[in-house]
Amino acid sequence: MKKPVFKRVVLKLSGEALKGRLGYGIDYDLALSIAKRIKEVRKLGVEIAVVIGGGNIFRGATISNKGIDRVNADYMGMLATIINGLALQDAFEKVGVFTRVQTAIEMKQLAEPFIKRRAIRHLEKGRVVIFVGGTGNPYFTTDTTAALRAIEIGAEVILKATKVDGVYSSDPEKNKNARKYDSLRYIDVLKKGLKVMDATAISLCMDNNLPIIVFNMFKEGNIRKVIMGEKIGTIVKG
Repeated sequence: MKKPVFKRVVLKLSGEALKGRLGYGIDYDLALSIAKRIKEVRKLGVEIAVVIGGGNIFRGATISNKGIDRVNADYMGMLATIINGLALQDAFEKVGVFTRVQTAIEMKQLAEPFIKRRAIRHLEKGRVVIFVGGTGNPYFTTDTTAALRAIEIGAEVILKATKVDGVYSSDPEKNKNARKYDSLRYIDVLKKGLKVMDATAISLCMDNNLPIIVFNMFKEGNIRKVIMGEKIGTIVKG
């Protein structure tokens, strides 16, 4: 029987992934669907950590452009990721997956503080770990959080879940001639300004030789295919 090609991964989910058709907030049925898909992969023996964004509730960078202090706005965005993380934890537990939420902003009543060794131990015990609160610092995105946490816990890859099937030269919904890339180098992502992850996250991955696979998680079976090494989406490396 074919085995997974990855042992430990970080799955990066945007906050928008949780809003579904609602346009705002959390579509709990969608959260349950995500939990079920990840459960299937967990059964393969893969250790999974999740980094969740908060854009479905509050996007700090956008609001700061309207006058609110950027630091305050970013902290508000971090709190939104905690709300999403708790919703996702509830969904995981509803489908029978043991889960721990670790936050970069201390919040003892709700979640554990992020501690590298504790996170790794949870993964080794078969629990899904959800990282929330960003990096705990303003001016950094949850993309950077995903890169940082993946490096810290020794993950082999970042799986960037999107609604499209990879990275394109331009928005495929607006440009029918947009070119899909099967693979990219980190430096090309930075030079071309492609919307994979922010520049800080890409630089961190490049410095630590951590590959990124961008794929459509919402197509049935795709996350399993990625874990099993099938060539779907776009891989960023080298």
